[in-house]
Amino acid sequence: MTEVDLFQANRAALFGVAYRMLGSATDAEDVVQDAWLRYAASAPAAEVRSPKAYLTTIVTRLCLDRLKSARASREEYIGPWLPEPVLTSGAEGPDVLAQRSESVTLAFLLLLETLSPEERAVFLLKEVFDYDHADIAETLGTSAANSRQLLHRAKEKLRDVTASVPAGTASVKTSAAFASREVAERFATAFYAGDAAGFAGLLAEDVTFVSDGGGKVTAARRPLTGRETVVHFLVGIHRGARALGVRTASVTPLEVNGEPAVAVRIDGRLDSIYVLSPRDGEVGRISVIRNPDKLAYIGKQLSSVM
Repeated sequence: MTEVDLFQANRAALFGVAYRMLGSATDAEDVVQDAWLRYAASAPAAEVRSPKAYLTTIVTRLCLDRLKSARASREEYIGPWLPEPVLTSGAEGPDVLAQRSESVTLAFLLLLETLSPEERAVFLLKEVFDYDHADIAETLGTSAANSRQLLHRAKEKLRDVTASVPAGTASVKTSAAFASREVAERFATAFYAGDAAGFAGLLAEDVTFVSDGGGKVTAARRPLTGRETVVHFLVGIHRGARALGVRTASVTPLEVNGEPAVAVRIDGRLDSIYVLSPRDGEVGRISVIRNPDKLAYIGKQLSSVM
């Protein structure tokens, strides 16, 4: 098998590691490409004991560098920060759902933001990708004992955060019965019609609405909470679009990051992605990504399937 073949055989898994580490599909693609360039310029494949482990080490270290430099920009981010969405059903390209599907939900990726870069790397490699501590230690250039300690700290932090956040924001598991196209279709129908009753029939009483515009487009600067408040806001979006003379709009049901979602297009342009996170048979959280930079990757995915 050639070096190119070895890389292509592991590309999806490498993308999965990088995406979960960074919360950005665009950055993950860049990291994987950079890893390939470094791999191709290093020792021949025949001299590498485990190409997958070697490539994972390169990807993880590149992600650590990016995470450390991204902290300052995250602190200056305008409004709530949400991970970059990815289409996870019907899309061509890297399979980010390899391994546990709940590990790619927006809620899970947000929980990872509470960890240090090293804690995040150890947690993902051990808990999601099932690496042993010896291999993780080699990847991070540390000891197996320190890897275990980092994992312990990561689990403690995640436990504390999960216990302290409001209901509906920390769950990382999706009910198979709920995470269906039907939920996305019902939301799409209500959104297109501005149907308050349709929204109310889907949303939990204490639903949370979070919108990420990154300061580049209009978005709620603070989370909204409560069914009545969120329904009023969603109906207002519909009325506002009509008042602004929007000529054509489409609302398409999807699966994004393993959960029901809809894509909203205005006059043919992708305007936003609404991800509907389940809790006890209702929508407990709506995450809206409007920042144009974060819509580029999923926009390419959608263009290949729509």
